[in-house]
Order: sequence, then structure tokens, then C-alpha cells
Amino acid sequence: MIFLDNRQNLVKITEELEYSIKEVIEHALREEKVNLPCEVSIIFVDNDCIRDINSENRNIDKITDVLSFPMLEYPPGKVFKDVYMDYEFQPEDMDGGKLILGDIAISLEKAEEQSREFGHSFLREVCYLTVHSLLHLLGYDHMKDEDKKIMRSREEEILQKFKL
Repeated sequence: MIFLDNRQNLVKITEELEYSIKEVIEHALREEKVNLPCEVSIIFVDNDCIRDINSENRNIDKITDVLSFPMLEYPPGKVFKDVYMDYEFQPEDMDGGKLILGDIAISLEKAEEQSREFGHSFLREVCYLTVHSLLHLLGYDHMKDEDKKIMRSREEEILQKFKL
């Protein structure tokens, strides 16, 4: 189940955008071997709001494009598909039989700026940010160079297979 919550009014959210976000999440979950019912929440915000969230949660007083709040913890160097068969889900990991993967906050204002900066569509940028953040919910990270290469590669593979 995918929940979308719009808390900004600077960027119009079209049906195509909502549909594409849900589709790219479902596609990425299949690619990452998430074969059980799960829940992801996405909140759309503006730059001021994401700056506040970033400051509050990471002590970084800076605008960013996307933030991820995973609900599951993974062993170092492992991602969901590496461990889920052995993972013992706790009651707090579940909601009505669905695994809660976590929350995503996307600044649509920043996504719009970046789409112009990178020379591609707004839809592609938002889908990229969604996949990037979803991979964080599944245990991927990009703090170390070798992890960054793996994560970037997965992002591009998923987006290419999604035809975006």
C-alpha cells in the first residue's frame, strides 16, 4: 500500500505523477524481491518544509531533495533482499498484515529545480528521487564509495527497466 500526502501548494500534482510514483514503487519493490504486502508513505513538501524536517531529524539546516525514514534495520552491508528470509519481523514492523517499510519526504519544489538543472523531465526527477529513497528504506546507503556505486547502479537499472 502506498500513501501519498501533499503538504505543499507550489507544484501541481497531476494524476500522471501520482500514477507514475505508485507504479515505479511497485516496479522497484518487484526488482528488489519484496514479495510480501508492504506499506510506504510519501509526503510532498516544499523547500522550507524539507529544510525544517532535515534540521529536526538530522541536525542539518539545509534544503535537500528527498529524505528517507526507514522502519527496518539491516545488518551492515546488507539490504532487504539479502536478509528478509531470515528476518524476524516484530509486531511493530507490521500494520494489518503489511510490512511497514518507512516514510519518504520529497520536496517537489527542489525536484522541479533539479529537473531543469539536469535537463530532464520533472516526472523523471520525482521518480528518480522516489526510487532513491525507496532503496534507502530497503537498506541501501551511499556513505561509502563502494556502497554509492552499488546504490547508483540499482537506481539506474530500476529506472531503465521502468523505461524512464
